[in-house]
Amino acid sequence: MKISGTHQLLAIAMAVVGLGTGTGLDAQIEENVAHIWNEEVLEGIRNDFARPTVHARNLLHTSIAMFDIWTAYETDGATESFLLGKSWGAFECPFEGVPIPETPVGVEAARHEAISYAIYRIMTHRFADSPDGDLTLANINGRMAQFGYDPGFDSEDYVNDGPAALGNYMAGQIIAFGLQDGSNEQNGFAPDCYEAVNPPIEMENFGNPDVIDPDHWQAISLSVFIDQSGNPIAGVPEFVGPEWGKVTPFALDSAMLELKERDGCVYHVWHDPGDPAYFDPETGGLDDPWKWNFMMVPVWQSHHNPFDGVMMDISPAGVGTDGSFVTAIEDFPDFYDFFDGGHNTPGHEINPFTGEPYAANIVPRGDYARCIAEFWADGPDSETPPGHWFTLLNDVMLSDGFESRWRGQGPLIPSLEFTAKAYLALAGAMHDSAVATWSIKGYYDYVRPASAVRYMAELGQSSDPQLPNYHPGGMPLIPGLSELVEPGDPLAGTNDEFVGEVKIYTWQGPNFIEIPNIDQAGVDWMLAKNWWPYQRPSFVTPPFAGYVSGHSTFSRAAAEVLTLLTGTPYFPGGLGSYHMEQNQFLVFEEGPSVSFDLQWATYYDAANESALSRMWGGIHPPMDDGRGRAIGQQVGIDAFFCAEGYAFPQYAMGCGGSGFLPSGECPGDFNGDAVVNISDLLPFLSAVSNPWTGPFDLDNNGIVGAPDLLLFLSVFGEPCQP
Repeated sequence: MKISGTHQLLAIAMAVVGLGTGTGLDAQIEENVAHIWNEEVLEGIRNDFARPTVHARNLLHTSIAMFDIWTAYETDGATESFLLGKSWGAFECPFEGVPIPETPVGVEAARHEAISYAIYRIMTHRFADSPDGDLTLANINGRMAQFGYDPGFDSEDYVNDGPAALGNYMAGQIIAFGLQDGSNEQNGFAPDCYEAVNPPIEMENFGNPDVIDPDHWQAISLSVFIDQSGNPIAGVPEFVGPEWGKVTPFALDSAMLELKERDGCVYHVWHDPGDPAYFDPETGGLDDPWKWNFMMVPVWQSHHNPFDGVMMDISPAGVGTDGSFVTAIEDFPDFYDFFDGGHNTPGHEINPFTGEPYAANIVPRGDYARCIAEFWADGPDSETPPGHWFTLLNDVMLSDGFESRWRGQGPLIPSLEFTAKAYLALAGAMHDSAVATWSIKGYYDYVRPASAVRYMAELGQSSDPQLPNYHPGGMPLIPGLSELVEPGDPLAGTNDEFVGEVKIYTWQGPNFIEIPNIDQAGVDWMLAKNWWPYQRPSFVTPPFAGYVSGHSTFSRAAAEVLTLLTGTPYFPGGLGSYHMEQNQFLVFEEGPSVSFDLQWATYYDAANESALSRMWGGIHPPMDDGRGRAIGQQVGIDAFFCAEGYAFPQYAMGCGGSGFLPSGECPGDFNGDAVVNISDLLPFLSAVSNPWTGPFDLDNNGIVGAPDLLLFLSVFGEPCQP
């Protein structure tokens, strides 16, 4: 029997509905002009000072330039610019439109040229004075030469002088915006009011005797300070970005902003998480949440011995997470494993792409803990945490089998378009994470473990009033982990001068490392007042307050964006990985002792590992983690929805909304051509059974299925009603 017309469509469609999804088409993102220039930005970040706030902003501003230029040459009006012809905060950006080439090849050439000039100009302005600015300028000048573009062309007359002029104009507007966005760029991003409460801690001396308030941040005083990008810093590094809450956000909801006063300064605080645990000078031992939090950090550093016989399954089956976290202080002891590290995770039994169980990945805990502390510290190539997640996004988009479908479904999107829209979403999330996180860091000004651990040790022990050196504010005693030095102990000193002081069993620190690529500090007993985080001795801890953790916020926000963007929480193929080569990867000391791969099934697995790495690295206590993740969760979702509103204005609710519209003004017209026809059927079929339903869920019940198909067929061939 011959089947034709609508009946044939019905037969095909019902078969697809019954089987699930899939069109069999494949579109892997090739390296396009946006990707090429994003890599130049990341390299510029690596050549600059390690400033997460500043570089999250740089990533957003360059991503806006790429997105708006792509949109300027968009012929059917299906995408809305972010800055061109719009206002952002108090800044107005005039735009009259550009002549659009007549052919698709001409349009792509215009976008290529305009994006190149825009990013070149922004980078020249932002990175020329960075420590390795000469190298960055050489890189981008070489890139312009490779493309055959004249860096000396400086016209901004985009109507008459072509795509290069549009790029210059776009860059000029971004630069002008940045000079009034609250960052104080023209004065080196310096704060207007903030002053540190405490004098610096002298890490190369014993203890921390000069603390004024143990709940507040201390700068680090070292003979030589080298930041995480390898740049020497003269003098004592000051707090980076304590008033960053004043910076114009991308999508933060103004309802989440509070103006809060401390020490005569007014702080713009976004997503205020409330007070952290404060030091209790009267409650001894681990009953004081402040002491519990900061004591866990050196306990976890006792895991940095790859030869202690403790092995871990670090596969997705072993450490995979469901994305859960806790924010209430009373829930911390049940969530974090105080003594053995990590926290209870359900794992992922089956790879959903292969249908096979995840294989075990057994490695020494001491190797895993040290490797993730270094891997997540600043990214594999020191591009700061926001840049690290751009590196991961680029890897995902270039992976085998990746399909450029927004939210993992709908029509295949051309490479440059998808990349520009994806960058806007991720950059918006990274920028808003920085604004929210540093607004909290500045206001609460919370202490780091480097200060807190030594401060407790300086006071004594707080567990037993009958034992020597008792002080209720001192360090808790834990058998086998923190004890008192007794006569005859190797740590007692030549004249027993250290008898009665607190010692801890932990990573011994940089004093036991002479040549990092062949030496290991090891784990042993040491005087607690000489404790070091697991970091370089020339760095120690980041130059800004701890609460809340930037890594926790950035990583959770990025995980939300990548999950929404790709339509699945899983890495392509159900597995992301990074190789750790034996005795090659570690920089702080020799290691790892064996070669292995870090593995993540989902973006949440990677974000979870990033957050926990900061505890094994001696940088954050649990107090800084969960509330950062909660902020990142909301910020990431909000930024994605906002970006989506510009990328797909006909379908998305946009900033402040909750994602895609249920159907739109013309149900069934998914490509916006004012008629429901065969070109709408293919994206509809790709949406069947997918978690994202968007405008394809015609009956608005949260599932795309047979009822939606019947509704679609009922309007098939019909023009949209005006």
